[in-house]
Amino acid sequence: MAKQTIPGATSIVAEKLKTLGLHTQADLVLHLPLRFEDETRITPIAAAVPGAAAQFDATVTSCEIAYRPKRQLVCRIEDATGELMLRFLNFYPSQQKALQPGARLRVFGEVRGGFWGSEIIHPRFRVLRGDEPLPTALTPVYPTTAGLGQAALRKLIARALDEVDLAETLPAELVARLKLQDFATSVRALHAPPPGLAADALALHQNPYWRRIAFDELLAQQLSLRQAYAARRARRAPALAGDGALTQRLLAQLPFKLTAAQQRVWCEIERDLAQPHPMQRLLQGDVGSGKTVVAALAGLRAVEAGHQAALMAPTEILAEQHHRKLADWLAPLGIEVAWLTGSLRKKDKQAIVAKVGAGRTALVVGTHALIEENVEFARLGLAIVDEQHRFGVRQRLALKQKGIEAHQLAMSATPIPRTLAMSYYADLDVSVIDELPPGRTPVMTKLVSAVRRPEIVGKVRELCRAGRQAYWVCPLIEESEALQLKTAQETFEHLTAELPGLKIGLVHGRLKPNEKVAVMAGFVKNEIQLLVATTVIEVGVDVPNASLMVIEHAERFGLAQLHQLRGRVGRGAAESACILLYEQPLSESARARLKIIYENTDGFEIARQDLRLRGPGEFVGARQSGLPLLRFADLEDAALVGAARSAAQTLLIDHPEAAACHLARWLAGRAELLKA
Repeated sequence: MAKQTIPGATSIVAEKLKTLGLHTQADLVLHLPLRFEDETRITPIAAAVPGAAAQFDATVTSCEIAYRPKRQLVCRIEDATGELMLRFLNFYPSQQKALQPGARLRVFGEVRGGFWGSEIIHPRFRVLRGDEPLPTALTPVYPTTAGLGQAALRKLIARALDEVDLAETLPAELVARLKLQDFATSVRALHAPPPGLAADALALHQNPYWRRIAFDELLAQQLSLRQAYAARRARRAPALAGDGALTQRLLAQLPFKLTAAQQRVWCEIERDLAQPHPMQRLLQGDVGSGKTVVAALAGLRAVEAGHQAALMAPTEILAEQHHRKLADWLAPLGIEVAWLTGSLRKKDKQAIVAKVGAGRTALVVGTHALIEENVEFARLGLAIVDEQHRFGVRQRLALKQKGIEAHQLAMSATPIPRTLAMSYYADLDVSVIDELPPGRTPVMTKLVSAVRRPEIVGKVRELCRAGRQAYWVCPLIEESEALQLKTAQETFEHLTAELPGLKIGLVHGRLKPNEKVAVMAGFVKNEIQLLVATTVIEVGVDVPNASLMVIEHAERFGLAQLHQLRGRVGRGAAESACILLYEQPLSESARARLKIIYENTDGFEIARQDLRLRGPGEFVGARQSGLPLLRFADLEDAALVGAARSAAQTLLIDHPEAAACHLARWLAGRAELLKA
C-alpha cells in the first residue's frame, strides 16, 4: 500500500483533504479555523439567550419518538435552573439509547424559541461518566467538505501541530524589527486560542497572531514572484535599440501631442526594450488614456531594430479597432500592418501566415489566431497583449514563445489597485498612464429607476435627432448566453418600434465576424445612430460622436464592466452622459456597486473599492494560475504588504537560506512558481 502523505488519514479521507488543497501535514498546520465555539464554560439553562450558542450540563428527564409533524426524537433535559428540549429530526438507534432518562449530558448548540419552550435542534452532546474537565481553549470550526467531519479534521490537525517542524524561518532581527509574534506560538494560538482572546477579534483578523501568519503568506508570495522576476532577468533577449527614425516620424505626424504621462511610460518601455534581457512590463491606464499610441511606438522600435511585433486582443472588435488605428498611423511610414483573425477566409489567412513566417510583415494585429500552431514568426521581438487579464498565463506565454525570448508588453484598461500591484504583480515592471489626453470631457453618471425607461427613450430620440449617437447596452445574463442574445434581440425590436425614423444597429457575440464589423463600421460613420449591444462593446470601441450610454439592469454588472462601458462615451468634445437603469429591489451589494460608480470617475479609485468588495480573486483571474490566492492577508493593509516587499528583498540578498526555508513551508506541494 502506498504511503499516506498525511499520517492518520485513510485513502478516502486523504481524497477529501485534497479537495480542500491539503496534501501534507504542513498544509494542515496552515488550515486555520473559520470561527470558534466556546466550550470552556457551562451556562445555566435559565441564562440561555435565544439565537446564541451555549453549553449545558444537564440530566435527561424524558426521551421519546414523536410522529407529528414527522418522525423525530424529542428529549427533555434539566438542570437546577430550568428545562430545555433537544430535537433530532434525523437520528440513530445509538443516539436514542444514549439519551435515556437519568443520563447526564454535556450539550452544545444554538438555543431557539419553540412551541413548547426553548429548544436546540440537532445539538452536539456526549454522556458524562464522571467529572469531566472543561477545555482550556476555544474549539475551532474548520473549513471542510462533505464527508469530512470536524472531529476527524481536528484530530489530524492536532497531530500535525505535534509532528510538523514549526521552527522560525525568519531572522531574529527581522522578527524583532517588525514586532512579529513567534510563528509556532501564532499557529497554536490560532488553532486553539485561550478564552480571553475574543472571538470577534479573531474574526476581524486584528490580533497579532493572525498578523504574523498574514505577513508570512505575503512574504512567501513576494519571494516566489521576485525569484521568477530574477530568473527572467537572467535570460537573454534581443536588445531592441533602433535609431529612432520611425518613432520620431510617427510622433511628428500624429494630430496630437503625447501627454506627460504617455511620454514617461514610453521612456520606461524604450529603456526596457534596449536591454539584453526580456522586458515583462504591464502598461495600465484608465479608459481612453492613450495606451494604443504607446503600443505603436513600442512596435515601431522593434521594427527599427530589425524584428517583428505582434499585438493580440481578446475580441475581434477590439483587435479590429487596434488594426484600424495602427494602419492609419503607420501607412504614411510605409509600414503594412497585417490582420490575422479566425474569421478570415482560409486562403487569405494562409497568405498572411506565410508573409509573417517569411518576415515580409513586420507588424501583425489579431486575436487568439496569433497563437495557433501554424503561425510562425521569422524574428518576433515584441509581443503585446491588450486587456491582458482576459487571457490565461498559457495564452500570453504562447504568443511570447513565438519568438526566442521576445519582450512582452501587457496592457490593461482595468486599473489595478496599488496593493494588488504590489503583491500579485510583483514579478512585473508596471507603468501607469495616470492622466487623460486633453479634450476628453467628463462623463456625467445618472442612476435612474427602470420605471422611467420611457423618459430615457425620449432622451435618446432627442439626442440622435440633434446629430449625436448613443449606445444601449443590454443586461448581462451570466447563466445563459442564449438568453442574453434573446434579450438583445427583443430590446432591438422594442427600440425600433419606439424610435421610428432612427437608424438602429444590433451587435452581439453570436453575429458573424463580417456582420459585426459591418455594423460597427456603420456606427463609426454615423450611418447608425443608436447601437444596441451586449457587452461585446465593453472595450475597444472609439466613436467620438457617441455621447450617451444607457445600461439596462446596471445592478447586474460588475464595477470594472460599468467603468469600461461608461468609457465608450466622452471621447469627443460634446457633453456626455451614462445612464444606469436599475430594477428594484436592489441587493446590498448591487446598491454598493452603483453608489461607487456614481460617485467616482477615477478608475483607480473604483478598482480600489472593487477590491475591497470582492477580494483579489476576480481581479487576478487566470494570471497567477501557478500561485494560490491569498488566504489570510488583507490587501487593504498596505503597510503589511509594503513590509513583506521590503523583507523579501532583504532575505533574497542577505539571507537566501532563510528565504528558501520560508518558501518551502508555504509553497512546497501547493503550487508551481509562475514561469511566464
